Amino acid sequence: MQQMLAATLTTEGYEVELASDGQEGINRAKDKRYDIVLTDLKLPGVDGLQVLSEIKKNDPEAPVIIMTAYATVENAVQAIKMGAFDFLTKPFDTDRLSILIKRALENRRLIAENTLLREELAQTIGLSEIIGKSEKMVQASELVQKVSPSDTTVLLQGESGTGKELFARAIHNLSPRKNGPYVAINCAAIPRELLENELFGSERGAFTSSIARKMGKFEIAEQGTIFLDEVGDLDVSLQAKLLRVLQEKKFERLGGTKTINVNVRVVAATNMDLREAISRKMFREDLYYRLSVFPITIPPLRERREDIAALADYFIQRFSSEMKKRPVKLSRDALTLLEKYHWPGNVRELENTIERAIILCEGRTITPEHLAIRLPRASEISLREGAGLKEVGAMAQAEAEKSLIRRILNQTHGNKRKTAEILKIDYTTLFEKLKKYGLQSPRQVIEEDAAVEVFGGKF
Repeated sequence: MQQMLAATLTTEGYEVELASDGQEGINRAKDKRYDIVLTDLKLPGVDGLQVLSEIKKNDPEAPVIIMTAYATVENAVQAIKMGAFDFLTKPFDTDRLSILIKRALENRRLIAENTLLREELAQTIGLSEIIGKSEKMVQASELVQKVSPSDTTVLLQGESGTGKELFARAIHNLSPRKNGPYVAINCAAIPRELLENELFGSERGAFTSSIARKMGKFEIAEQGTIFLDEVGDLDVSLQAKLLRVLQEKKFERLGGTKTINVNVRVVAATNMDLREAISRKMFREDLYYRLSVFPITIPPLRERREDIAALADYFIQRFSSEMKKRPVKLSRDALTLLEKYHWPGNVRELENTIERAIILCEGRTITPEHLAIRLPRASEISLREGAGLKEVGAMAQAEAEKSLIRRILNQTHGNKRKTAEILKIDYTTLFEKLKKYGLQSPRQVIEEDAAVEVFGGKF
């Protein structure tokens, strides 16, 4: 049987090596890696199941096919449970064996490709959910990749909704601590009297409702990463305790006297200006320098508008799948609106906007009517916190265009061609601007104009 199989497989182009018994086969597999192993179940000394077990110890991905003339259901089940690729009963057709070997080799090839892919992605898997190719996002992502392998404390700065927690998870996933726990806590969401208990734990009897010892988040995060979101909202007394953890890697539970040593990496995030908080005596300067060893600023969505289309598409695919709805797409006008909107709530607001649109959309295309946003007036945008001069200027220009078009349309009694001549633009451009500014009918133009004149008079 051995000689016949060797000749058949050699004819088919395989390199074949022979072992006279189970122990010899095991010894050979220790010295050399084989693409596939065929073994009889009944062998002198060491049987086929022992061969299977030893080979899997050395090479877990090696496909092993077991052959036997004494097949039982129990033997087959046991072999498969131990990792055998398949179980053949003798006598068998060599064509069937050939097909089985090809399947086994193809399976091994796929496993090898997946292993290589995992290795290639090992350096970027933490960034898999961070979407954006804008210059500022690329720079932030590069900083994450550089700092992640170390134990350096990181401070993530950015407005609410920019995705600071995604970056914190990325830092953890790209670090040597990735197999340890990742613990996140929002310092602004928990009252001060409870936050100390959440962070550092408490001993039994530390306060009225404390009936048992409680582990804090720092203990739970041992050997891993703790993410302190909105760290700027920490009470000053807790800031002192956090400073000690960063400096000495130790603390005491609430109501306790025993010092607890911890090995935890700290990633903090804030949407406030900590330097300004320091000047108001609301944040410790020494803690700030401990936290901001490696600061990373996450840009607001309005500063990376080129990423809006990709983000919107990601959320469309996600929510369509979650809601079991047919995939939809953004109309050109809807995408234009998304790209021109100022996004005070950043990526979180975009996510909520797309989720609502998916619920409202009954066809295959999301239109502006499905989006719960509008382009604000220049006066509104100029007062919004965080608005840049360039953004305010663009909105002011748009408002001025709208006002001028409205006035000329009133003068021409809605004659678009005459209006285009007076404005020295072609008819197509005027039509696009009418649509953009929502000036579709003479009556609407006159009504809006009256409202603006009244406002202007008050102003």
